[in-house]
Amino acid sequence: MPLSTPTLGCLALLLIGSLLHAGPSRAAAEQPAAVRKTYTYKTADQVKIQADVYRPNDDTVRPVLVWIHGGALIMGGRNSVPPKLRELAQAEGYALVSLDYRLAPEVKVPAIIEDVQDAFRWLHEQGPKLLHIDPDRVVVAGGSAGGYLTLMTGFAVKPRPRALVAYWGYGDVDGDWYTKPSEHYRKQPLVSKEEAYRGVGSRVIPGTDSLSGDEQKGRGRFYLYLRQNGLWTRDVTGFDPEKDRKKLDPYCPVRNVSADYPPTLLIHGTEDTDVPYELSANMAKELARHKVDHELFTVKGAGHGLTGGERKRIDESNARATAFIREHLK
Repeated sequence: MPLSTPTLGCLALLLIGSLLHAGPSRAAAEQPAAVRKTYTYKTADQVKIQADVYRPNDDTVRPVLVWIHGGALIMGGRNSVPPKLRELAQAEGYALVSLDYRLAPEVKVPAIIEDVQDAFRWLHEQGPKLLHIDPDRVVVAGGSAGGYLTLMTGFAVKPRPRALVAYWGYGDVDGDWYTKPSEHYRKQPLVSKEEAYRGVGSRVIPGTDSLSGDEQKGRGRFYLYLRQNGLWTRDVTGFDPEKDRKKLDPYCPVRNVSADYPPTLLIHGTEDTDVPYELSANMAKELARHKVDHELFTVKGAGHGLTGGERKRIDESNARATAFIREHLK
């Protein structure tokens, strides 16, 4: 069913919160309650870019689960941590870190990746003393655009994370799915150029959590306009996908897989009309070619965020993700 509102890229953020399941372990009763503290990991464009850290208020050194929010790199914020992911971190005694980053189109993809790199640099350099974390035990997870950024950390962040979980993410930013008009989104009333650009551009923002409803709606309408006209790559990356493909290579995980890439779990629905299933399938093929430990967990008939998928299969995907995270944060 077509959406009647333009908060399209943020839909997965809401869905993740209801779909991700992480059952409590025996350790849950032994772990002190986590508290949330907010830290500024960098300042750029005169704005503070922050991370929320959920962990018990003690000095115990803990492994780290990093969450990167989605929203088409245009919307979303660090407050969207899936509750079940927080439950998993609480049960297992992980420190959970949720990152903000500057959003497009006010900045472009290179600056967004720079923010992610700086966040991990902060975790490694400041984390042991400031956050009492083990920077050598890090798993990264994210959904949709956050899944894309998660896959970027597999080669753009040093040292590399131990493992990655990409929920309905993507390995390229210049395929036909993003550079040509989307038939799915053109079924909705077309957004004019004037309306689209009226909702963005006034200032650099590191997340939309603090924006008004109208401001968030405006950014959603902008995203809808980009998808209806095949302009996402140009306006979000800052590169022309026809003329600048080589310049886009460093921002496409599928073109940067090597034998050193971290173990990766990909979860995707076959009927995803926002991020096509083939994006995860292509990533899985490249991981296999380089003999990287990986798994593509497919939910047949499911859309973006696994909407419409069989409940049993969704539960199985959640259980697999939970086991995968636990395995790599032992």
